[in-house]
Amino acid sequence: MEAAQEARRRRIRELGPWFHNLHLPDGMQTLPAHPLGGDFPRFKWRQIAPHLPADLQGWRVLDVGCNAGFYSFELARRGARVTALDVDPHYLAQARWAAGELGLADRIDFRQGQVYDLAGEAGHFDLVWFMGVFYHLRYPLLALDLLARRTARLMVFQTLTMPDDAGAPVGDTADCAIDARERLLAPGWPRMAFIEERLAGDPTNWWAPNAAAVEAMLRSSGLQVQARPGHEIWLCTPHADADATRALWQPQHDSLLGAAARGPA
Repeated sequence: MEAAQEARRRRIRELGPWFHNLHLPDGMQTLPAHPLGGDFPRFKWRQIAPHLPADLQGWRVLDVGCNAGFYSFELARRGARVTALDVDPHYLAQARWAAGELGLADRIDFRQGQVYDLAGEAGHFDLVWFMGVFYHLRYPLLALDLLARRTARLMVFQTLTMPDDAGAPVGDTADCAIDARERLLAPGWPRMAFIEERLAGDPTNWWAPNAAAVEAMLRSSGLQVQARPGHEIWLCTPHADADATRALWQPQHDSLLGAAARGPA
């Protein structure tokens, strides 16, 4: 037993650094002293879990930016078949190892790639898990559009936000006269800050929307907010009029994606 634990402890060190604190079957943890405080991301899962079906048998799940696999594991435990996507082979190595330790490897397909790769793929997922990725993307609304189109039942969305939750949106935000643009500065108007260099020392932090902008972008992608389980977390379902909403931008969207796939002329 001690030899097995020491081997596991050594493997955790070899696979480091970790961002997800995973609880292994023998009680060992991958990052018990997390810099974000608490037991991350378990404390976020506890906020979201009551809003999800306890039985996900027959559900197909897409976990975008799966990191070391914490959420994929929790969803697989509920019976889902999970496709777990991440761009970083370091995190995927952690996730594949941990899946074996947890006995969940046969329920999860780990894939290296980025969210934009989904543009060339067909099919839908019952649940799209889109947490901790949006603000790291150079083209965030394109990614949200791609994922919203593939969401059959639920999307769990989370993003870094800017501290601008003061009050509800000011009046009707559906239009703004060109000579009344001061309204765009009103507290609660949907807006998103662009981060040119770094936020928290991270050059991949590109955007910080306010809560009103998050909900407006979700609506514009054909989703409707059903709940806010925790800070910066939204639970969404496809809107009944999603096709009509997407018709406003879908032709341009598909044209741009087709041009990108073809490459330079």
